[in-house]
Amino acid sequence: MTMEIPKVPTPDSKTVSKGITSRERVLTAFRHREPDRVPVDLSGHRSSGMAALAYVKLRKHLGLAFEPPRVYDSVQQLAIVDPEVLDLFGVDTIELGRAFAFEDEYWADWVLPDGTPCQMPVWALPERAQDGWILRSRTGKVLARMPDGAVYFEQCYFPFAEADGPTTIAEAFDESMWAAFPNPPGPLAAGHEGLRRLAEGARSLRASTDRAIIGQFGGSLFQTGQILFRNDIFLMLLAAEPARAHDFLDRLTELHLSNLERFLGAVGQSIDIIVFSDDLGMQTGPFMSRRMYREFFKPRHSLMWRRAKRLANVKVMLHTCGGIRELIPDLLEAGVDAVNPVQTSCQGMDSAELKAEYGRDLVFWGGGCDTQTTLSFETAQAVKRHVHERLRILSPGGGFVFQQVHNILANVPPENIVAMFESPGQICA
Repeated sequence: MTMEIPKVPTPDSKTVSKGITSRERVLTAFRHREPDRVPVDLSGHRSSGMAALAYVKLRKHLGLAFEPPRVYDSVQQLAIVDPEVLDLFGVDTIELGRAFAFEDEYWADWVLPDGTPCQMPVWALPERAQDGWILRSRTGKVLARMPDGAVYFEQCYFPFAEADGPTTIAEAFDESMWAAFPNPPGPLAAGHEGLRRLAEGARSLRASTDRAIIGQFGGSLFQTGQILFRNDIFLMLLAAEPARAHDFLDRLTELHLSNLERFLGAVGQSIDIIVFSDDLGMQTGPFMSRRMYREFFKPRHSLMWRRAKRLANVKVMLHTCGGIRELIPDLLEAGVDAVNPVQTSCQGMDSAELKAEYGRDLVFWGGGCDTQTTLSFETAQAVKRHVHERLRILSPGGGFVFQQVHNILANVPPENIVAMFESPGQICA
């Protein structure tokens, strides 16, 4: 099966002519100009990917030969999307991690929850337990569980919530689900020799693709507090012990800045976008007031994001789930260029209102298709109509990169995935 995505130019004075590369297409959107078509992201970072279970079904639906998927993100069970699928859907992005660990020696056989053969990174291989699968740290602690019937891992150990847990942030990261099982390049980037390999891999990827290269850094503050202390404990810390919270966040920011210097020193000339992450929103709005954000997080976010821009010619994207509308003015002042995933099903996140209020200053990387209801549970035709409407709202004037809201989950029908990616080329190109 083949799928063509027609490119029909739009007669707009802000539209950039055809013939540009994928990288130029994405960067044109960051300049708030309309490229030849809306840029498309799929699996360019850990929150725009596809569950391996859904990916196997998609390849079968497209008539592509079965190959055991490589599950590069053990925790979220995300598959590496092969170049032939990226080409088919006109994807304009690629994650820096695709330059690393492609050799067979870094992969081990495993099975997906439905019994489908797959491969996992050798450094993040789950262990079978009585009622499911577990992920252990190097010290033997069980950090995450995936019970039988589940399709991804859940954190079950919070280092700073334990009386006998680690005492430093660096040690705690080694005992945290989100840091102990890294995606490629994974341990290949550890130490001085790792930085050399990181730089070489980044340069090689830059030379081999015209897609916009995304470097995932993380650098979370609020989210790190949640995963190290546990959500309830960290929220109480912010509210009841502000001096202790500031001390923790100062030490965490210092660690992030040191890592940022090393990371961008190695790859800064090879990537186009750097992704920071800090989930600041819930379904009903921000986790915190603007006053609390400004006190605890805004100055430290600004320090990191502006440092990144001084170190390299990169655009700063913040992955932040949930309803964040009230915080957007502060995020812009702190130096963010783009937000993702633009969770439009949350309170205050109406796409038309966001575009009208912030579309001249902020790039919306996401919001192209609602994943909570539409992509998973509606028909393919309903998905097309939904995506066409989002494109009509978000694409004028640039400042938009098409992506579904967060990852494509395991239950999404392949017909809906195809319908979603047909639409950007048909309506805006």
